[in-house]
Amino acid sequence: MIENKTLSSEELISLEDKHGAHNYHPLPVVLAKGDGVYVWDVEGKQYYDFLSAYSAVNQGHCHPAIIGAMTRQAETLTLTSRAFYNDALGPYEKFITEYFGFDKVLPMNTGAEAVETAIKICRKWAYEKKGIPENQAQIIVADNNFHGRTTTIVSFSSDNTASTNFGPYTPGFINIEYDNLDQLEEVIKGSNVAGFLIEPIQGEAGVMVPHENYIKRAKELCEKYNVLLLADEIQTGIGRTGALLRVCGDCTCEGHCEKQETYTAPDVLILGKALSGGAYPVSAVLANDEVMNVIQPGTHGSTFGGNPVAGAVGIAALNVIRNEKLTQNARRLGEIFRDRMNKMIEKTDLVKLVRGKGLLNAIVINDSEDSSTAWDICIKLRDNGLLAKPTHGNIIRFAPPLVMTEEQLHDCCDIIEKTIMKFGK
Repeated sequence: MIENKTLSSEELISLEDKHGAHNYHPLPVVLAKGDGVYVWDVEGKQYYDFLSAYSAVNQGHCHPAIIGAMTRQAETLTLTSRAFYNDALGPYEKFITEYFGFDKVLPMNTGAEAVETAIKICRKWAYEKKGIPENQAQIIVADNNFHGRTTTIVSFSSDNTASTNFGPYTPGFINIEYDNLDQLEEVIKGSNVAGFLIEPIQGEAGVMVPHENYIKRAKELCEKYNVLLLADEIQTGIGRTGALLRVCGDCTCEGHCEKQETYTAPDVLILGKALSGGAYPVSAVLANDEVMNVIQPGTHGSTFGGNPVAGAVGIAALNVIRNEKLTQNARRLGEIFRDRMNKMIEKTDLVKLVRGKGLLNAIVINDSEDSSTAWDICIKLRDNGLLAKPTHGNIIRFAPPLVMTEEQLHDCCDIIEKTIMKFGK
């Protein structure tokens, strides 16, 4: 238990509703503390966190190594802007490029910023290296993608809520069906195609896992037609799916390994979320020199991008993934979780299927997308001590921190099964 706050959950929710923009529809729970796999509300009730801030908290809430690094750096130097050098950025850039096996990194703050950065790099490369006529570059994207909500990104979104009444929209994108290599090959032949921007697993779409070797074959097509593969691993990367990166396939090594046959090296790697363990906004775009060197002074920047605190936090967060073998833990626990869910499905018609990789999973509720069933189940899960959130109406995403133990996972599976089996009774 923790001490009750002055304001109740109801009062705090009312404050947000009155004074904040209504751009989110949160589950009605007000959190005040987090530690590892647990969070507590302002009344002191404890919950398992099964969302991990959309996979930003892979290392668990308030991991002492990450918080310690952040605190030490914040007491010394927080921000210089990039007008000057600082003593934290160079070591961080060396660390992260060696960790993921690229020549260069361009540090940013948020995932959407990183995607925008990757798009800019890809277009500049297309004009200066591939020879595409200026302003004619096209980037292929997949239907039902989620790369953020900036004006450019919603221009190629399939989500009408995210895009309606935000036009005019940014041109230069070609939408194709996800996990459709034939359609990819058909459009990638175009002379003005510069890149293919893809999520190795579509998280926001409901944890849509493509066929085996989809990314590998997509990379082969990109190489054939001199097109850049841009991998958005903001949600799927950094151990979440049981591999350091989802483009690694099912490899569980804790660092870049060119000898792994399953590893598909993207031309541009986009990271965020767990790059800081949820402690601080940190994102990054990585590429090799032949791509990244198109960026020159004045062509891109960010006042906070590459700040000293971000550098310290990024190193600490990635060290936790490696030192605590969280990638391997995610893969092992993910197999246990899906096995438990599949056994539950045999006993009820309420759930159609479970899908996922590692500890990024989802169950599909046997109801229409416009029903409230998945939301109502999440409310009951909350009442039973587990926090999860629906996506696309009838899908519930389950993504606990990777520091979870097997005992804790079974406890959570018991809660989920109890809730599902008693739902509606």
